[in-house]
Amino acid sequence: MAKKRRRTEKEPEETYEFVPPEFDEKEFLLKDIYGTKVLLTVVALALIMGILAACMHKVITASDPIIHAAPGLLLIFLVIVGMKQLLSMLKFQVEHLEQKSFIGNYILFFFLSVGVWIVLLNPPF
Repeated sequence: MAKKRRRTEKEPEETYEFVPPEFDEKEFLLKDIYGTKVLLTVVALALIMGILAACMHKVITASDPIIHAAPGLLLIFLVIVGMKQLLSMLKFQVEHLEQKSFIGNYILFFFLSVGVWIVLLNPPF
């Protein structure tokens, strides 16, 4: 016959309790507002660079129609490469911003400046 096992009292299992980290609402809002200011500055720079690229395009193609998009795109890419330095010259503290935010700003700058440039090259303007 099989022996019966004795029941031993088990130690109570530890229960996991989630404790949310401290949340500083004021710091979150200040960081969000700061990111918005940088975003608006990038939008203004994109509009200016789009207008400048269109003007450069019209001046250069008036003298030499073989060169088309190279100077405008070069100008836009140079501003993208120097965006952090340009923002730091405008008294923004770029170290407070996240890398994801900067990637979004780069993409927004490129598409907005190219869009303004293309719209200004078309006949109504």
